[in-house]
Amino acid sequence: MKNVVVVGSQWGDEGKGKIVDWLSSEADVIVRFQGGHNAGHTLVIDGVVYKLRLLPSGIVRKNKVSIIGNGVVVDPWALLDEIDEIKSKSVEVNSDNLILSEAATLILSFHKEMDEIREDAAGKSKIGTTRRGIGPAYEDKIGRRSIRVMDLSSEKNLDKRLDVVLNHHNAIRKGLGKTEFKKKQLKKDLLNIAPQLLKFSQPVWKKIDEFKSQNKKILFEGAQGVLLDVDHGTYPFVTSSNTVASSAATGSGCGINSINYVLGIAKAYTTRVGEGPFPTELTDEIGELLGTRGKEFGTVTSRKRRCGWFDGVLVRQTLKISGIDGIALTKLDVLDELDEIKMCIGYEINGKKFDYLPASVDDQFMVKPIYKSFEGWKSSTVGIKKFEKLPEKAKNYIKELEKFVETKISSISTSPERNDTILIQDPFKI
Repeated sequence: MKNVVVVGSQWGDEGKGKIVDWLSSEADVIVRFQGGHNAGHTLVIDGVVYKLRLLPSGIVRKNKVSIIGNGVVVDPWALLDEIDEIKSKSVEVNSDNLILSEAATLILSFHKEMDEIREDAAGKSKIGTTRRGIGPAYEDKIGRRSIRVMDLSSEKNLDKRLDVVLNHHNAIRKGLGKTEFKKKQLKKDLLNIAPQLLKFSQPVWKKIDEFKSQNKKILFEGAQGVLLDVDHGTYPFVTSSNTVASSAATGSGCGINSINYVLGIAKAYTTRVGEGPFPTELTDEIGELLGTRGKEFGTVTSRKRRCGWFDGVLVRQTLKISGIDGIALTKLDVLDELDEIKMCIGYEINGKKFDYLPASVDDQFMVKPIYKSFEGWKSSTVGIKKFEKLPEKAKNYIKELEKFVETKISSISTSPERNDTILIQDPFKI
């Protein structure tokens, strides 16, 4: 048995969807353990495009069990819409192949409104959230006032829990000059969809323990990236959950000893969505070229991603923080047309050199990258499936990248297609 965790080692959008789908062909169980429906994983299978937000990537494959863990915040209407959407593409979804944690926190309409109110009021200080209510839902979870999946099974309990959470939110809304949120319609709407959600609900920790005893291979699927981790990312420009690999344990209810291998996904360059520091950002024609060739628009939001050179300093930092054993390097082919390629190997702040990103956001905005330049290979790598078939200059770039970040590259993606992958090391077979 080998259980694998997949996390993004940059700011998200690294191409996790393809890699997770590729690995899920070997896994028996696929688990989402944090985040919400702000995550977007695009899969291309036999020419059919699947855009997943809450559902684990394994849902599109037969004879796999997909799990939404307790660490995920779930918009119940978004989940049901996604299930309907995936069913329309001839994918079967039922209580045998989809399990929803009974302890998962729900995102409700007042969470989304609060997200929008705060972002609009922040002006130039906005975080750049997706305005889907993820942050406010996590706040309620930590504040012990959230509505969880299990609360839908009892009208009496739901009524009581709604009083608790709305007392909190309405006090804030009143202070901001907003109208109070009424409970009656929300309660009715929740009770209406309760049977559709509860049929998927189970104690996930118990199911995972059963799968472990049956020697099932479990794939834990993270959302966003380590640089958006609420503790270890570019705070406050981060998401509202822990995105590091160890969150797979707390976000699903299994012991940390259940994790045998951590795979980090990294693009051959860097992107970021929303606000926040970005040391290697390119605002010139090269940045535009990377965005165009890489089709850098958000799966969920369609927001244009900021693009820049590969930041070796940051990736090396995230690999150490998250305990990553190997890297799946994606979108190498996006660099095919460039005359020169750069990699960040250090920082300078007010004349002082750093080999890591300081925690102060003021320092992060002041960082000047120190680059190492590589001659571009100026030939297509699209569809190449063997490392030795890559252009020599591409191999040189990859070897130098691997050496600098001090972690082995286990695979290289050369197009969005699932099979266009150079496999160097299979996480399930090490």
